[in-house]
Amino acid sequence: MYPHILLAVDGSEHSVRATEEAIKIARLSAHSKIEVVFVVDFSKTKEDVLHAEGAEGIEVTRRKKLAPVEERLEAADVSYYVTILHGEPGPTIVDHANTKQVDLTIIGSRGLNGLQEMVLGSVSHKIAKRVKSPVLIVK
Repeated sequence: MYPHILLAVDGSEHSVRATEEAIKIARLSAHSKIEVVFVVDFSKTKEDVLHAEGAEGIEVTRRKKLAPVEERLEAADVSYYVTILHGEPGPTIVDHANTKQVDLTIIGSRGLNGLQEMVLGSVSHKIAKRVKSPVLIVK
């Protein structure tokens, strides 16, 4: 049904809920593989460096954000792999999804109110507008 599912995560509770939905969909076909995409945001990298103790500390912090997602995927025994990208999350995910020609993109919703979304735009909104594959936004 969906051989290549892109699951965009950021370590939030919304990502965990999106993971649960990705698992449900991946279980529909033995050929489905989930690509977990985590984007290292350049605007937050300086903060990570200031609060970490070297490169190992930064990697540990990032892995902690991915741990709840990976734990659920392993427990569900679905096929997955992790891709770490660098850049602004919205455009980076859009570019990756379109380049890799994924079959389905799944992302958690941040739950912005109407005014915030209109002024700032959310990552999930940007992805829904620009990714060529179907997009599932999980609340």
